[in-house]
Amino acid sequence: MAAKPLADLIDDCLAPALAAQGFAGRAIVSLWSEIVGERLAARSRPLKIDWPRRRPAPGETSDPATMVVRVEGAFALEMQQLAPLVLERVNTHLGWRAVGKLVLKQGPVEAPVTRQPPPAPDPATVARVAQQVSGITDPELRAALERLGRSVGAGARHGRPDTAS
Repeated sequence: MAAKPLADLIDDCLAPALAAQGFAGRAIVSLWSEIVGERLAARSRPLKIDWPRRRPAPGETSDPATMVVRVEGAFALEMQQLAPLVLERVNTHLGWRAVGKLVLKQGPVEAPVTRQPPPAPDPATVARVAQQVSGITDPELRAALERLGRSVGAGARHGRPDTAS
Protein backbone atom coordinates (compact mmCIF):
# COMPACT_ATOMS: atom_id res chain seq x y z
CA MET A 1 0.00 0.00 0.00
CA ALA A 2 1.43 3.35 -1.04
CA ALA A 3 1.68 6.16 1.47
CA LYS A 4 -0.88 8.95 0.97
CA PRO A 5 -0.45 12.58 1.95
CA LEU A 6 -2.32 13.55 5.09
CA ALA A 7 -4.26 16.16 3.10
CA ASP A 8 -5.86 13.35 1.07
CA LEU A 9 -7.04 11.56 4.23
CA ILE A 10 -8.11 14.49 6.40
CA ASP A 11 -11.62 14.87 4.95
CA ASP A 12 -12.49 11.23 5.62
CA CYS A 13 -10.95 11.23 9.11
CA LEU A 14 -12.33 14.51 10.44
CA ALA A 15 -15.74 14.69 8.77
CA PRO A 16 -17.59 12.40 11.23
CA ALA A 17 -16.19 14.10 14.33
CA LEU A 18 -16.77 17.59 12.98
CA ALA A 19 -20.28 16.73 11.84
CA ALA A 20 -21.17 15.46 15.30
CA GLN A 21 -19.98 18.69 16.93
CA GLY A 22 -21.19 21.16 14.33
CA PHE A 23 -18.64 23.83 15.14
CA ALA A 24 -15.73 21.54 15.91
CA GLY A 25 -15.61 22.46 19.57
CA ARG A 26 -16.79 26.10 19.62
CA ALA A 27 -13.55 27.49 18.21
CA ILE A 28 -15.30 29.41 15.46
CA VAL A 29 -17.87 30.89 17.83
CA SER A 30 -15.40 31.96 20.48
CA LEU A 31 -12.81 33.29 18.02
CA TRP A 32 -15.27 34.86 15.56
CA SER A 33 -13.86 38.39 15.94
CA GLU A 34 -10.32 37.14 15.35
CA ILE A 35 -11.37 35.11 12.32
CA VAL A 36 -13.45 37.70 10.46
CA GLY A 37 -12.21 40.93 12.06
CA GLU A 38 -13.78 43.32 14.55
CA ARG A 39 -15.91 45.16 11.98
CA LEU A 40 -17.66 42.04 10.69
CA ALA A 41 -17.88 40.44 14.12
CA ALA A 42 -19.71 43.45 15.53
CA ARG A 43 -22.59 42.88 13.07
CA SER A 44 -22.65 39.10 12.70
CA ARG A 45 -22.58 35.85 14.70
CA PRO A 46 -22.09 32.28 13.51
CA LEU A 47 -25.16 30.17 14.29
CA LYS A 48 -24.28 26.70 13.05
CA ILE A 49 -22.54 24.62 10.46
CA ASP A 50 -24.69 22.25 8.46
CA TRP A 51 -22.67 19.26 7.35
CA PRO A 52 -23.65 17.16 4.35
CA ARG A 53 -25.86 14.21 5.23
CA ARG A 54 -24.22 11.83 2.78
CA ARG A 55 -20.84 10.34 3.55
CA PRO A 56 -18.51 10.28 0.58
CA ALA A 57 -17.60 6.98 -0.99
CA PRO A 58 -14.00 5.83 -0.61
CA GLY A 59 -11.80 7.95 -2.86
CA GLU A 60 -14.51 10.59 -3.30
CA THR A 61 -14.00 14.04 -1.79
CA SER A 62 -16.55 15.14 0.76
CA ASP A 63 -18.92 18.01 0.07
CA PRO A 64 -18.14 21.17 2.03
CA ALA A 65 -20.42 22.33 4.84
CA THR A 66 -22.76 25.32 4.91
CA MET A 67 -22.23 27.93 7.60
CA VAL A 68 -25.29 29.80 8.85
CA VAL A 69 -24.54 33.31 10.12
CA ARG A 70 -26.91 35.75 11.80
CA VAL A 71 -26.38 39.24 10.46
CA GLU A 72 -27.99 42.61 11.17
CA GLY A 73 -30.57 43.49 8.52
CA ALA A 74 -28.84 46.60 7.24
CA PHE A 75 -25.50 44.80 7.04
CA ALA A 76 -26.74 41.73 5.15
CA LEU A 77 -25.97 43.06 1.67
CA GLU A 78 -22.42 43.97 2.62
CA MET A 79 -21.91 40.60 4.31
CA GLN A 80 -23.19 38.88 1.17
CA GLN A 81 -20.52 40.70 -0.84
CA LEU A 82 -17.86 39.70 1.69
CA ALA A 83 -18.97 36.04 1.83
CA PRO A 84 -15.97 34.72 -0.17
CA LEU A 85 -13.59 36.49 2.21
CA VAL A 86 -15.43 35.14 5.29
CA LEU A 87 -15.35 31.59 3.88
CA GLU A 88 -11.65 31.90 3.15
CA ARG A 89 -10.90 33.11 6.68
CA VAL A 90 -13.03 30.41 8.33
CA ASN A 91 -11.41 27.68 6.25
CA THR A 92 -7.96 29.09 6.95
CA HIS A 93 -8.75 28.99 10.66
CA LEU A 94 -9.97 25.40 10.42
CA GLY A 95 -6.98 24.37 8.35
CA TRP A 96 -8.95 22.75 5.52
CA ARG A 97 -11.77 23.52 3.09
CA ALA A 98 -14.55 22.68 5.52
CA VAL A 99 -17.10 25.37 4.65
CA GLY A 100 -18.14 26.01 1.07
CA LYS A 101 -21.28 28.12 1.40
CA LEU A 102 -22.47 30.94 3.62
CA VAL A 103 -26.18 31.35 4.43
CA LEU A 104 -27.24 34.63 6.02
CA LYS A 105 -30.12 34.89 8.49
CA GLN A 106 -31.18 38.43 9.23
CA GLY A 107 -31.85 39.30 12.83
CA PRO A 108 -30.56 41.23 15.83
CA VAL A 109 -26.95 40.69 16.78
CA GLU A 110 -25.89 41.18 20.38
CA ALA A 111 -22.99 43.52 20.95
CA PRO A 112 -19.76 41.67 21.68
CA VAL A 113 -18.76 41.54 25.32
CA THR A 114 -15.75 43.71 25.97
CA ARG A 115 -13.63 43.13 29.02
CA GLN A 116 -12.60 46.16 31.00
CA PRO A 117 -9.01 46.27 32.18
CA PRO A 118 -8.56 45.52 35.86
CA PRO A 119 -8.36 48.56 38.11
CA ALA A 120 -4.96 49.80 39.19
CA PRO A 121 -4.00 48.41 42.58
CA ASP A 122 -4.10 50.69 45.60
CA PRO A 123 -0.54 51.37 46.87
CA ALA A 124 -1.62 50.64 50.46
CA THR A 125 -3.07 47.28 49.41
CA VAL A 126 0.09 46.41 47.46
CA ALA A 127 2.27 47.20 50.48
CA ARG A 128 0.01 45.24 52.86
CA VAL A 129 -0.05 42.18 50.59
CA ALA A 130 3.73 42.31 50.05
CA GLN A 131 4.25 42.41 53.84
CA GLN A 132 1.86 39.47 54.35
CA VAL A 133 3.63 37.22 51.84
CA SER A 134 7.19 38.29 52.65
CA GLY A 135 7.80 35.17 54.74
CA ILE A 136 7.21 32.79 51.82
CA THR A 137 10.52 31.50 50.47
CA ASP A 138 9.34 30.10 47.10
CA PRO A 139 9.48 33.10 44.69
CA GLU A 140 6.86 31.70 42.28
CA LEU A 141 4.39 31.00 45.08
CA ARG A 142 5.04 34.39 46.64
CA ALA A 143 4.45 36.17 43.28
CA ALA A 144 1.22 34.20 42.71
CA LEU A 145 -0.07 35.04 46.18
CA GLU A 146 0.81 38.71 45.68
CA ARG A 147 -1.19 38.79 42.42
CA LEU A 148 -4.10 37.11 44.18
CA GLY A 149 -3.94 39.52 47.11
CA ARG A 150 -3.83 42.57 44.82
CA SER A 151 -6.80 41.24 42.85
CA VAL A 152 -8.87 40.56 45.97
CA GLY A 153 -7.93 43.95 47.39
CA ALA A 154 -8.89 45.73 44.16
CA GLY A 155 -12.25 43.92 44.11
CA ALA A 156 -13.03 44.95 47.69
CA ARG A 157 -12.04 48.53 46.92
CA HIS A 158 -14.44 48.69 43.96
CA GLY A 159 -17.41 47.26 45.82
CA ARG A 160 -17.27 43.70 44.49
CA PRO A 161 -18.18 41.17 47.16
CA ASP A 162 -15.54 38.86 48.54
CA THR A 163 -16.68 35.40 47.45
CA ALA A 164 -13.81 33.55 49.10
CA SER A 165 -15.66 33.09 52.40
